[in-house]
Amino acid sequence: MPGENLTRVEAQERSGIINVDHYDIALDLTVSPEVFRSATKVTFSAIPGASTFIDAIASEVHSVVLNGRTLDPAEVFADSRIQLDELQAENTLEIDANMHFMNTGEGLHRFVDPADGEVYLYSQFEVPDARRMYPCFEQPDLKATFAFTVTAPSHWQVVSNEPTPQPQPVDDKTSTWAFPATPRISTYITALVAGPYVEYRDELTSIDGRTIPLGVFVRSSLAEFMDADNVFTTTKQGFEYYESHFGVPYPFEKYDQLFVPEYNMGAMENAGCVTFTENYVFRSRVPDAVRERRVVTILHELGHMWFGDLVTMKWWNDLWLNESFAEFISTIATAEATEWQNNWVTFLASEKTWAYRQDQLPSTHPIVAEIRDLDDVLVNFDGITYAKGGSVLKQLFFWVGREAFFKGVGEYFKKHAWGNTELRDLLVELEAASGRDLGEWSQQWLETAGVNTLRPEFEVDAEGRFTAFAITQDAPEKYPTLRPHRLAVGIYSLDADENLTRAHKVELDVDGARTEVPELIGQHRGDLVLINDEDLAYAKIRLDEQSLATATRHASRIADPLARGLVLASLWDATRDGEYRARDYVRLILEHIAPETESTTRRQLLGQLTTAATRYVSDEDRDEVLEVVGDELLVLATEAENGSDAQFAFVRSFAQFARTDAQLQVVADLFTGARTLPGLNIDTDLGWELLFSLVAGGRAGEAEIAARLEEDRTSDGERSAAHARAAIPTVEGKRAAWDSVWTTSGAANEIVRATFAGFWTTHDDDLVRPYIAPYFEGLREIWDSRSFHIAEYLVEGFFPRSIVTQEVADAASAWLEQNQDAPDALRRLIAEGLDDTARALAVKQRDAD
Repeated sequence: MPGENLTRVEAQERSGIINVDHYDIALDLTVSPEVFRSATKVTFSAIPGASTFIDAIASEVHSVVLNGRTLDPAEVFADSRIQLDELQAENTLEIDANMHFMNTGEGLHRFVDPADGEVYLYSQFEVPDARRMYPCFEQPDLKATFAFTVTAPSHWQVVSNEPTPQPQPVDDKTSTWAFPATPRISTYITALVAGPYVEYRDELTSIDGRTIPLGVFVRSSLAEFMDADNVFTTTKQGFEYYESHFGVPYPFEKYDQLFVPEYNMGAMENAGCVTFTENYVFRSRVPDAVRERRVVTILHELGHMWFGDLVTMKWWNDLWLNESFAEFISTIATAEATEWQNNWVTFLASEKTWAYRQDQLPSTHPIVAEIRDLDDVLVNFDGITYAKGGSVLKQLFFWVGREAFFKGVGEYFKKHAWGNTELRDLLVELEAASGRDLGEWSQQWLETAGVNTLRPEFEVDAEGRFTAFAITQDAPEKYPTLRPHRLAVGIYSLDADENLTRAHKVELDVDGARTEVPELIGQHRGDLVLINDEDLAYAKIRLDEQSLATATRHASRIADPLARGLVLASLWDATRDGEYRARDYVRLILEHIAPETESTTRRQLLGQLTTAATRYVSDEDRDEVLEVVGDELLVLATEAENGSDAQFAFVRSFAQFARTDAQLQVVADLFTGARTLPGLNIDTDLGWELLFSLVAGGRAGEAEIAARLEEDRTSDGERSAAHARAAIPTVEGKRAAWDSVWTTSGAANEIVRATFAGFWTTHDDDLVRPYIAPYFEGLREIWDSRSFHIAEYLVEGFFPRSIVTQEVADAASAWLEQNQDAPDALRRLIAEGLDDTARALAVKQRDAD
């Protein structure tokens, strides 16, 4: 039986049989807290006499009527499909069903706000979950028009893809909203958001003269924290940038942005009705990196209105192009149209770091991945799909040229508006605009996996001038492709103030195992040689011996933040590859992070510092290193500029590392106010972070958690309390945390994530070591009994990564050997965990040498 899966072959066969015209979907959201009524009427054409199926994940199907013929639901409905036989040339299908509200962030999610008891709903359909709200032909190339009619409590806001109509009263408590039909779009970008959301309004004028209404929505209990004006400003900047560069007007009638609770991802590009995680509603102070990320995310989803919504992939193998384009275009728009002009530095620190890590896992795959079915696509929302794809598009942008790139993209939108495409359709337009043949580029970059490593190889004379210079390229044995790279080589020299600035640069094409660089002959080698200067190429880079020594002493003195980020990224890659000792990396970061100007770079470095100190340093020295890191982070926090982003970041990191009595006392004093740092406000969320530290250190427990929750009776407070309780350093505390989400089902998605985060927050591995065996023993049951996202969270979140031992590696290896028939997605998650553990073991051994 198909279960909830759909293969590409089945989708191709179905699209060869039918063409969908229109859906009328009536939803009654007032039935019960568990289910809602979904009555769907769909019209479609078909090959006469053919058979097919429509997708539906329903709690109960009441009736199915095909062309006036009543079908028995007991006979035609099974798993996630309703069988349709004896089709006519033109068909009308009517299905009446009850569907489940979800608490997993899939389908139609239902949330009860603990602050006021109000109910909030939102839909999340990508990839295959529109069928959880209404029966549909769930594949991206079967586009149709959609008209929603919604019955809901009268005091609610009801928002969908089209402008919200005037509600019509049904009785004294409920009303009905009848939305006009959408343009032809795919099922996964239809949307419904409903509840007593607070609404903010603005508008803009499109390049075609239309007035586009803008809306921002947030639930009532968070309204005081919603900076809607900032969201509107970013949105208008994005509209102007995209319309002017694409030459194509915004394709929908309005643009609403809704911040919704218990969200599984950053945002979703529903047509004209974009949903965002509430983490972007800042009720407490957040790092500047998060504020910048919100801007990028807003522009990412806006970019999808053209690339993904107006023109849509035919099948999910081109999901990468959908996401990679949005990732690239939002980065360049952020850098060129907003106040975050250093966003390419952020792209390096976050996206490219993510991509390089993902591309070295055993699960790496070509950017154009083989997507055989829905199970494949669900696990391919990864660093290859987003970050590597975006990096490669950046390289393509500079290779074909700015003008040709935007011209080709604009023609692509015009030619394929409201249709479905494949990769080749875009390449045709870029080739026409640029005059370049992209066939070989596509084969080398999009159809092969793995990341190359580039190294400088040179000789100098007695005066330090190059007499020979080449760039060598190698590839991992399993993925031996050597690729062409457009890149720059920068020569950096120390000035009188010991600042490293670029003295010379050449730009060139690198290809093959060795590329000579004659342009550098006779040039002085300077103090640091940086290949891939300006970060045009997608490749790991290494430093020569003298450059490494210079970086070790002067990394923070590199004036340009992008060059500085590249050097530090190279040293992190070398650490992960066992070429640079973990303890040396820890020392490097502690010595050079204080003056870092870029928030995302600082955030990434602190995360890498944590990994190096907790997982990569040898067991013999780990406790000593952790204590030193905690002490020095406190010094960094104390010496940072009052009220600065750096001070805030260092305090948060210090709290995570605090483990000695003295360190925990500082945390306790900050928490109670007995100690203060000028400019630092211990607000709600920072207070929770300090409490996490105190609980893990045995300095606080249930009483303090309950008291804090009483002060913060919100969904954020409940999530934080779950995190804190899971961190209680007792046998009973860890058992309670484990049982609450692993043994028992039903916890909401955000509670699941908070619980496993707290579970691994421990200073004593013996408290969590007993769960290694139960974890592997329970994997199949978890995967079979939970929804995809919840199962994925549990499997990833409870993999014992924090216990870097051969025991864990052996247990993962044994499970993979004994479960070769397990679903590919589950095997992939375990293989990634095994690889992560094996790498950490190798790096720890290198650190001990």
